[in-house]
Parts: sequence; structure tokens; C-alpha cells
Amino acid sequence: MESGGTIKPTIVRRPPTIVCYICGREYGTKSIGIHEPQCLKKWHNENNLLPKELRRPEPKKPVVRTIAAKGFYDLDALNEASWTSAQSQLVPCNVCGRTFLPGSLIVHQRSCGPKSAK
Repeated sequence: MESGGTIKPTIVRRPPTIVCYICGREYGTKSIGIHEPQCLKKWHNENNLLPKELRRPEPKKPVVRTIAAKGFYDLDALNEASWTSAQSQLVPCNVCGRTFLPGSLIVHQRSCGPKSAK
């Protein structure tokens, strides 16, 4: 305790994470290198099972330049570019307009119908 009876709050820092450009999930800086190749393999497997009209081109890893001559990446810019890449993989429903991964869109479309007038 400090003088005056107040307790100094402990600051807990969250470890840095990187957003996967394929699925949009966050991973630690040490595990993203393991995750991305596996995620891309899964993406290819799932994409190959889709009907031809829903197949998408392979997502490209965003290129973010290093900051000045310091040699490190702007983590916020990298995460923003990765999130945008992951979101671009979503496909809109032609009835309601909501966006889904292609495999989920097929399931969604089974129950999504035109809104009936009341």
C-alpha cells in the first residue's frame, strides 16, 4: 500500500496478436507461422468442395511495409490488412444480403427465403 491507503492498480498487458489473413482469427506472434499454412490447406480443401460458382481465388497474404529503417512491421496496419483480406472471403446471400463463408452460405440458403408480405 502507498501512503494514504490507496492500492496501485496492476497493469496487465495483453500479448501482441496477429490476425490470420485467411480466417480472421487472432493468433500469437509465435503461433501465426504454424497456423497460416494449416489454415490455407484447410481453405483449399473446403474451396474445392464448393460448387464452381462459389469457388473463390486463393486469398493473398497482405504486404505491409516495414516502418522506416527500423525493420519491424506496423502491427496495427498488418492486422487491419489481414482482417480486410479475411472479410473479403465472405459471400453475400442473394436473398437477404447477409455475408457468409461459402460453405455456410449453402446451409443458410436452405432456410432463407423471400420475405412474404403480411
